[in-house]
Amino acid sequence: MPTDLLQALLGSLEDELPRATALRERLHASPEPSHEERATAGLVAKNLETESMEPVAGTGLLARVGPPGVAVAVRAELDALPIREETDAPFAAANGLMHACGHDVHMAALAAVFRAAGRMEGRLPKPLAALYQPSEETYPSGADLVVKGGTLASGTAAVVATHVHPNVPWGSVSVEPGPVNASCDYLRIVVEGSGGHGAYPHRARDPVLALSHVVVALQALVSRRTDPMHAAVFSVGWLRAGSAENVIPDLAEAGGTLRALHPEDREPLRGMAREIVANTARAHGCSARVEVTAGEPATVNDTALARAARSLLREAGFGLAPAMRSCGSDDFGFYGRVAPTLMLFVGIGGAPNTPDVPLHHPRFLPPAEAVGAVARSQAVAFAAAAAPPEPGPEA
Repeated sequence: MPTDLLQALLGSLEDELPRATALRERLHASPEPSHEERATAGLVAKNLETESMEPVAGTGLLARVGPPGVAVAVRAELDALPIREETDAPFAAANGLMHACGHDVHMAALAAVFRAAGRMEGRLPKPLAALYQPSEETYPSGADLVVKGGTLASGTAAVVATHVHPNVPWGSVSVEPGPVNASCDYLRIVVEGSGGHGAYPHRARDPVLALSHVVVALQALVSRRTDPMHAAVFSVGWLRAGSAENVIPDLAEAGGTLRALHPEDREPLRGMAREIVANTARAHGCSARVEVTAGEPATVNDTALARAARSLLREAGFGLAPAMRSCGSDDFGFYGRVAPTLMLFVGIGGAPNTPDVPLHHPRFLPPAEAVGAVARSQAVAFAAAAAPPEPGPEA
């Protein structure tokens, strides 16, 4: 039963946490960028202390413990961000990279859970597969590569993960059924006109003016073209046109992201974006195109897994946090194409000695205690997916 499995795993886990906390500090001090996490993977592999391991997606690895058969994969991320760290931690990184999204905590916690599971010989109902995935932060996405590589195509009962989050209160976990993270597509908008002298705009077809109206018109994707009960967001990150103040250029460009929490909204939003861009540019005598780079799918929690995990939170010392759904994205959504998925958000908001800053901030630093919190939440997710359900009342 899930409760019995969780209690046994938590009992084995406690002795592993000091070593995991030390591992977290080593990982944090030596971050590596996406697709180059070789030393990181090597450090993790050394701490797992198992020969049941295989490489995945270039620099990633997959290690198994437990009986033969269909496994529950627990995902942790290897890569860091190109951020110069501004914490005062004695183990702060000094190479211009930073684990500013909690990946160091996730990796160290999973190593503790894996070793704890290894001490439960004969008591695991399903094998635990520790999936250390590269390149969560950039493209090509590590999760996409893992899925396309076929590593999880068969023999995977579920893929689960946990993620620290400053918007969730310390001591609690958010685990909700349905979509919890949005899909993300990257849009490059190119407007072509006819350039000329700034003093004679009537003799040109101004792509800058057309692009300005395009950017404003695209806000209607969310305000007027999307169900107000469905979260979506379009944001422009950059604009580029021309090289002189008195010259109307031939071309203007913009780049942004289009996010949708509900998977069924993703493709209609792409189509409406193309329609708005083309028609708005045409109204200003210009032509335009939209180049879409498909990013992560939405992360959708399996309803049965979410319910099972919620029932185990108290056993692991957590309260149930208010619902956490976000238009942030995570490539964890790719795993939904091969197995049921579950993402838990572990609260670090208000944790002792923790800066009140968002993810991806140069002063982001979960406390040492977060390693234990994440490990316990990973144990909850594994138990929810690996153990048979509690029997219901007799008919």
